[in-house]
Amino acid sequence: MARFTTLYSGSSGNCAVFEEDGRALLVDMGRSARCTKTSLAELGIAPEDLGGILVTHEHSDHVAGLKVFLKHHHVPVYASQLTLDELARQQLVPPTAELIPVDGETIDIAGFGVSAFPTSHDAADCHGYRIASPKGKTLAIATDLGFVSDEVMANLYLADIVALESNYDVHMLMTGRYPYYLKRRIASKNGHLCNEESAAAVTKLVQTGCKNIHLCHLSSENNLPELAMQSVREAFLQAGIVPQQDCVVRAASRYEISPVCAV
Repeated sequence: MARFTTLYSGSSGNCAVFEEDGRALLVDMGRSARCTKTSLAELGIAPEDLGGILVTHEHSDHVAGLKVFLKHHHVPVYASQLTLDELARQQLVPPTAELIPVDGETIDIAGFGVSAFPTSHDAADCHGYRIASPKGKTLAIATDLGFVSDEVMANLYLADIVALESNYDVHMLMTGRYPYYLKRRIASKNGHLCNEESAAAVTKLVQTGCKNIHLCHLSSENNLPELAMQSVREAFLQAGIVPQQDCVVRAASRYEISPVCAV
């Protein structure tokens, strides 16, 4: 049985784990190595169980703990070549780190089939990932994107588990304390995904058979879990979808391990 959860998810740090039969992949490490290892231990996962760390992009809320972790544990890091170049240029990984590009075709990482797809975000080369477990269960994760492109949707469709960004509530963002330039950046096509856009994508996914949805990367300043979930409920109501019967939708916890999804 494959298991997925987020160790923490939000503007202060992001990290997710996909595990099956003692083998695991990590996606990002945006808080300290100690915090990440403590959370992994709670799930019964040791650093030695990690076949690789997939990095979506180089922003600190996705890689803050990576350098220290890699100094103590030899785990390969996978990302697009441009992202790997940026990690090295900014010295976000130690010189001894094993950096392996994920560009183009699906590659095997510790028995998992991994492919990357581009997402629209203001980083060097931000990507989401579609991951097939050794027994064929699929996770699709896209946590930083200004809009859901056709290519993103194609990679999310028919996954057993989808982790999709639901970063901000439009009203909270526009009336909040952020300066105007930052509001524009977040709401742009190279920024983040608002609750309504995320809910619209989730509705399409559920209509085509997806049963497990995780709303991720909620802003601590411009969103609330109940607002993200309310947007999904409203979209489902219009589409005639019954939550819990047709699917399970969860909002990921910002600072704690979210409930584990097993498929």
